Amino acid sequence: MTTIDNKQTIGLFGFGVVGEGLFHVLQKSPATKAKIKTICIKDPKKERSVAKEFFCTDYKTIIDDSEINLVVELISDADEAYTIVKSALLAGKSVVSGNKKMLASHLEELIGIQNETGSALLYDASACGSIPVIRNLEEYYDNDLLLSITGILNGSSNYILSKIFNENSSYEAALRKAQELGFAEADPTLDVSGQDSLNKLIILATHGFGTIVKPSEVFVTGIDKLNSFDIRFSREKGFKIKLIAQATKINENSFNLLAIPKLVTPDDYIFNVEDEYNGVVIRGEFYEKQLMFGKGAGGFPTGSAVLSDITARMHGYRYEYKKRKYFQNPVFTNDVSLKIYLRYKDLIDFGHFDFESIDEKYSGRDYSYVTGNISLKNLHKIQKIISKLDVFVAFLEI
Repeated sequence: MTTIDNKQTIGLFGFGVVGEGLFHVLQKSPATKAKIKTICIKDPKKERSVAKEFFCTDYKTIIDDSEINLVVELISDADEAYTIVKSALLAGKSVVSGNKKMLASHLEELIGIQNETGSALLYDASACGSIPVIRNLEEYYDNDLLLSITGILNGSSNYILSKIFNENSSYEAALRKAQELGFAEADPTLDVSGQDSLNKLIILATHGFGTIVKPSEVFVTGIDKLNSFDIRFSREKGFKIKLIAQATKINENSFNLLAIPKLVTPDDYIFNVEDEYNGVVIRGEFYEKQLMFGKGAGGFPTGSAVLSDITARMHGYRYEYKKRKYFQNPVFTNDVSLKIYLRYKDLIDFGHFDFESIDEKYSGRDYSYVTGNISLKNLHKIQKIISKLDVFVAFLEI
């Protein structure tokens, strides 16, 4: 039986930009029937805009409080988030979380705990900021007609690429600007490496296809090796580079995931998705392509998704994981061929890539490139090697 947490007493973990904003929004929104009772933080000495009696430093203070029936987790540490979320669900409390890394790593287990305890875990805030992609996949696309999900899922990297292609900024200058505006972290590795996009894609694929894939099984590469040669090549060919995450149904029984820079043409739906915005293209068997668009980085877009989850839980909403329940779920595979662009400097680096065919090849004094088809299995096998080489890999098409 679904428990309806109509009057919500919230235990909040994290009081950064999103957490503090959420506190003040709830104070001014009595219609939500939600109030924050306790806020768990790391540093009790830090100056806060809220009275001290709200704060605690021990997570068990919230978990053990029988009055608190909803936990909102908004911290960056994935391991700590896992401990908090798992403990709350086991205690029978429903949870709203925005921690995509934690969810991508532990979703199977957390779904099982929900089934056992009757508690609910909502996480629309974990993917695409203000765009309600997860709930749409659950409710509107709850059939077996979905063919692919393609998206710009990381607002920080998209902002960087927009500055490069629209304002002739260097990669380094664009990254600094993204950090100054709060779109990118001081350590931007998760954003620019593609790992953040991959974590979000795993969550979307769970709701889109019903199969949970481990992050380690998926090929991922980012824009951190992008240089002026790649930018010039893209412009000369009429492309923009976008860091995309894509789930593609290969046939009735299998599908594939990857997170990778893509050379995008002007007729692509995501060509004009710029700055910190996200864009998600849903392609189906009969409804062709549909684009969802909105801000994917910043405190307010994420905060709006958190508030939406809180309100949804107030009405008893929970994910049903319909694809997992009612359909035969496709098997994940890397047994596909991709057409890629590879820029390299040394022939020894090129030697790691076992191309099936080459369409175009250029050798220069400083850099060389090829475009051609390669097995995704091969790319996944050498993924760790690629991260150490002076190469840039971008996707053209399957």
